[in-house]
Amino acid sequence: MYTIGQVSEMFHLPISTLRYYDKEGLFPSLERQGNIRKFSDKELDELRMIECLKKSGLEIKDIKQFFKWVEAGSSTYKNRKEMFKLRKAAVEKEMKSLEKNLAMLEFKCWYYDKAMADGNEDEINKMIPDNLPADIQKLYDISHDH
Repeated sequence: MYTIGQVSEMFHLPISTLRYYDKEGLFPSLERQGNIRKFSDKELDELRMIECLKKSGLEIKDIKQFFKWVEAGSSTYKNRKEMFKLRKAAVEKEMKSLEKNLAMLEFKCWYYDKAMADGNEDEINKMIPDNLPADIQKLYDISHDH
C-alpha cells in the first residue's frame, strides 16, 4: 500500500490531481484508513491507464466512461477497443506532427552551423530546396511536407 504522497512522487503528479481523480470516482476500490488514502497496485494500474488516456487527449469524462465500461464487463469490449483505436490514431497523428517539428529544428541547427561557418547564408540559399546534402535534404523534405 502507498500513501498519496508516495504515489504523487512515483507519478510526478500533484497530490491535488490524485485527490481530484479520487473525487471523480476513478479509484472505486481505494482503501481509506481514517482520512488517509491507501493506494494498492490496482490503483497504480488504474493511474497508469488514466495518465495514458489523458496524455492521448481524452477528457476526464471520457476516462470515467472507460472505467464504467470496464465495470460493465465483457459486453463493452467493442466500445473499449474502439476508444483505444481512436486514441492510437490521435497519438500517431501527434507523433507525425512532432517528427515534422523535430526535422525542422534539426534542419535549422544545421542551417545556422553552416551559416556561421560560411559567415553568411549564400551557399545554403543556393542549395535550397533540393540540392542539400542527402541527410539534410531528408530533414528539409520532412519539415516542408504539406
